[in-house]
Amino acid sequence: MPLFPGMPSFPGDPPLSLSPLRSRAHRDAYDLSTLSIGTHTGTHVDPPSHFVTGAASVDEVDLEALNGPCRVAEVPAGATSAGAEVVRGIPKGSERVLFRTSNSARWARSLSFFSDYVALDPTAAEALLERRVRSVGIDALSIENDPSEAYPVHHRLLRHGTAVLEGLLLADAPGGAYRLECLPLRIRHGDGGPARAALVAP
Repeated sequence: MPLFPGMPSFPGDPPLSLSPLRSRAHRDAYDLSTLSIGTHTGTHVDPPSHFVTGAASVDEVDLEALNGPCRVAEVPAGATSAGAEVVRGIPKGSERVLFRTSNSARWARSLSFFSDYVALDPTAAEALLERRVRSVGIDALSIENDPSEAYPVHHRLLRHGTAVLEGLLLADAPGGAYRLECLPLRIRHGDGGPARAALVAP
């Protein structure tokens, strides 16, 4: 997801701020800007420490979990959530799984936040753990849509050390096999890290 002032952010998260500090247009020798963002801005990685005290922070996440063969799983159009039935359709042995939902088509039309985004339900989290999936991603700013703020999907995945990748744009990535390349910012003790994520088609 591109980073820009006014970009979508999860309600309550700090908005992105980008301000020029030096400008050649104002006769400075070079351009330089100040950038202020939250640790969960745009495309980002949730490390276990996001919800689990004492667990791995974003600079300690195993990068092999975020880089390698990957499966994009299609969530049927019209679905309000993705459950275990979607996970059962993923080939066994898939270690990195990204969920492509109707969110991606909405992002393609407008990069504005919407609260009725499609996310994983707890049955999907359990099924992913049974499959020993190492990293899970989705085309929403959160892996789950839980107004109660109990966050069972986050808790289940992160307590087992599964890396979570949120804020993906998958409109141009139909379901299938890819190679995922993802590096979060190396923020020491970070509870999250904005990332550049790319899918390489076979």
